[in-house]
Amino acid sequence: MAQLADGALLVTEKKGRLLLWQQGQPVAEVAGVPQVAYGGQGGLGDVIVHPSGKAIYLSWAEAGEGETRGAVVARAELVRGGKPSLANLEVIWRQTPKVTGRGHYSHRLAVSPDGRHLFIASGDRQKMQPAQDPGSDLGKLIRLPIDAAGKPTGAAERYSLGHRNILGLQFAPDGRLWEIEHGPAGGDELNLVRHGANYGWPLVSEGRHYGGEFIPPHSTRPDFAAPSLAWNPVIAPGGMVFYTGKMWPEWQGQLLIGAMNPAAVVRVKIDGDKASEEARYPMDKRIRAIAQASDGALLVLEDRAGGRLLRLSRK
Repeated sequence: MAQLADGALLVTEKKGRLLLWQQGQPVAEVAGVPQVAYGGQGGLGDVIVHPSGKAIYLSWAEAGEGETRGAVVARAELVRGGKPSLANLEVIWRQTPKVTGRGHYSHRLAVSPDGRHLFIASGDRQKMQPAQDPGSDLGKLIRLPIDAAGKPTGAAERYSLGHRNILGLQFAPDGRLWEIEHGPAGGDELNLVRHGANYGWPLVSEGRHYGGEFIPPHSTRPDFAAPSLAWNPVIAPGGMVFYTGKMWPEWQGQLLIGAMNPAAVVRVKIDGDKASEEARYPMDKRIRAIAQASDGALLVLEDRAGGRLLRLSRK
């Protein structure tokens, strides 16, 4: 879910639809979205707006040869008025290598506050070991240089490694980049991103493999970056947003996370390099995405069939 300057929202659906929501108008499907490799966790992924408002970025799962797939990111221009559509769509990054399976694409996106870099979360695709391979995109955070119009100006860089499945990627008001990722059985992680840091997956984790096999915790390997906060049992994070609004001034600078299991909005306080959960607000359905409205209210998207767009405000 991405918010446009006038408060309208762009919403992706995994099967491949990009929707434009505007207050008081019917939801419209945006034309020109490429075909996606839908299935499992794959399909249409993230959408964000470049700070200039001149471009949007989309991510999706793309089919390759021999039942392989990989994440893709493109830049496009949104044309509104009448039937909305995408113009001048250009693929600017492809996950290398493409592999079998339909999980852990991540493909979450964030633009740096100065507008000079696009960050791309590249999941481990459930292959685990490539997250430690410096020659593979899998299990990495990618940084791509861009110009004032959001067009690439150079080669993509593997910015950090040792990630599993990043599903939230946001810059804080102080300019630092944070990510939240699904752990295995337990061990969801909130991490402060540092250039060149190795976050340890799959060699260390705060959880265990789904079959119950032990994974050494981060404390056993101080050479790896430890999470600022970990959850066990998990929260199954969706998107997240740093709160900067006036409706809850006491929340300024705190992180609000959409959680899918158990369904909730989770509020986290940041203190330097550390973080702590401050509150958890139960919801009726899994929360896949979260954003802040211009008046400081929260906009949340429920997951799965029948999911609603909800506006949460102070009583």
